[in-house]
Amino acid sequence: MNKVKLKLNLPNRITLSRILVIPVYMVLMYYGTKWTIISAGILFIAASITDSIDGYIARKNNMVTDLGKFLDPLADKLLVLTAVIILLGQGRINSVPVVVITGRELIVMSLRTMAALKNRVLAADVYGKIKTIAQLIAISAMHFEQVMASFIIFTPLVNALFFFSVVMTVLSGINYVGKNLDVISE
Repeated sequence: MNKVKLKLNLPNRITLSRILVIPVYMVLMYYGTKWTIISAGILFIAASITDSIDGYIARKNNMVTDLGKFLDPLADKLLVLTAVIILLGQGRINSVPVVVITGRELIVMSLRTMAALKNRVLAADVYGKIKTIAQLIAISAMHFEQVMASFIIFTPLVNALFFFSVVMTVLSGINYVGKNLDVISE
């Protein structure tokens, strides 16, 4: 029996770390105390920052790999979907945006899978990047609402950020499908 040995470069290790922190994040959010939620928020922010770091290192050092192209968007989606599902379970957000975000991600992943079967790679575009950044900022801020509640403007600002991220989720999804209709029609 042949053993497959997976060699991970630094950007792929960073991306993988983003996936591996998700269970820790889940445990912290499960306990739901003010301090575990803040800790989860700090972990979420740290994981979110690695999204920029791994891509920068990969492009700068010519270390872009097919594994990285697969893992990076998967890590983003797992992190965001985990957070919004937990926030939904805690009653902190409504189910409609969770369905919208989940639906968009399933559609995009399906398109990417169809393209991969045809030996094509569908890269993220600027709208997808704006969507991801908006989601990460809004979700990050939600972890600090209990602490920042004394600032009257904070919760409406967080709600506006989250609303913007959901709007960008829809717009980027429409744009992505529109740009890649040929994958479906082939």
